[in-house]
Amino acid sequence: MIIVKLVGGLGNQMFQYAAGRYLAYSLNTELKLDISQFRQDALREYHLSVFNITENIASATDLMRVRRPPGWNIKHPVEALRSLMRRNAAIRYVKERHFHFDPEILALPDNVYLDGNWQSEKYFKDIDRIIREDFTLSEEPDHMNKQMADKIRNCEAVSLHFRRGDYLSNPATTAYHGICPEEYYCEAISMLENYVKNPYFFVFSDDPAWVKENLDTGCPTTIMDFNGSEKDFEDMRLMSLCQHHIITNSSFSWWGAWLCRNTEKIVVAPKQWFNKPNIITQDLIPRSWFRL
Repeated sequence: MIIVKLVGGLGNQMFQYAAGRYLAYSLNTELKLDISQFRQDALREYHLSVFNITENIASATDLMRVRRPPGWNIKHPVEALRSLMRRNAAIRYVKERHFHFDPEILALPDNVYLDGNWQSEKYFKDIDRIIREDFTLSEEPDHMNKQMADKIRNCEAVSLHFRRGDYLSNPATTAYHGICPEEYYCEAISMLENYVKNPYFFVFSDDPAWVKENLDTGCPTTIMDFNGSEKDFEDMRLMSLCQHHIITNSSFSWWGAWLCRNTEKIVVAPKQWFNKPNIITQDLIPRSWFRL
């Protein structure tokens, strides 16, 4: 059994699932998802049920079998008893050691619990077909999204993503992630115009009102403002239908670009993914993508 801890937004959960899916597949064992963290998170919810994934939620009994790391904080007598039981637990706890790719993860044996971000396609590239199929949506799009999908398919569509929201409103998140500067988008748009004849930009953002006030691509542009946060998976599906992509420092648009099946796609990503210079992101962006 492989258990993977899910935390964060949709894009983060997809990375975590994909790493666990590869390991379970390679070991011919079952994958279970630990979604218990969302009971304590008022801002995030479990989102992967919208996909055609192998969905097997870890039970309390499964989680009891996880051997917790030394120094685990025990605050209650019942938890102390559980800790005693875990000393001889059968499932090894594995914590991500650093942000960049760790090849030792791919060599782990059966019966492990994965706790980390796992943000590199190197954790699942060998089963990319399976991952792409798993991340197809289980329901058909509504009328509005069908119309937009047809529009995207009938032009040289370029997805353009602006992440603002908590990247601006939460000081800690702002300090950690930062916002891609205007210069990045100008340079990326100019680059796409050099490579792509008659580009049509489809703009995705958690702040479409700001985009309408501030963006001028100089090309045909549609700002996607009808799905909202409750249907962000529909935006990701539309992103993936675009031929080319300008992503921001967000796992959400990373997946929108990665799921695109155009073998000749051009993807532009920011060189600076975090404000923290000590986080190594060399394995985050696939080699075929451009970094500006």
